[in-house]
Amino acid sequence: QVHLVESGGGLVQAGGSLRLSCKASERTFTEKGMGWFRQVPGKDREFVAAITWGGGGTTYYAESVEDRFKISRNDYMNTMYLQMNRLEPQDTAVYYCGADDVIYNPQFYTTHRDPKTYDYWGQGTQVTVSS
Repeated sequence: QVHLVESGGGLVQAGGSLRLSCKASERTFTEKGMGWFRQVPGKDREFVAAITWGGGGTTYYAESVEDRFKISRNDYMNTMYLQMNRLEPQDTAVYYCGADDVIYNPQFYTTHRDPKTYDYWGQGTQVTVSS
């Protein structure tokens, strides 16, 4: 069982920045695809960004964030990050990190935008962007 703990959310003005962290409880974190999603009340969980395993990791972004957000991971710390810059009010949501349970899953390259790909989720962290 993998436990994921997000942190770093908060209230920020439009144009500001936040960095979210997601710490995993196990070492095999380094061998699995990870992602960030967000959700607002009444809507489905929305893909934000994903990163594959490996030293650098292949990264993927939703079109709405690709020039403002950056996903990264520090395998020594078992931690994934989401650096969010130039935040907009429409970025307001609860942000969740997720982890695939399959080591080196080749399907992750094509299924990373689907929440069903992820077997474990954190508890979520609220991000609120004021205008």
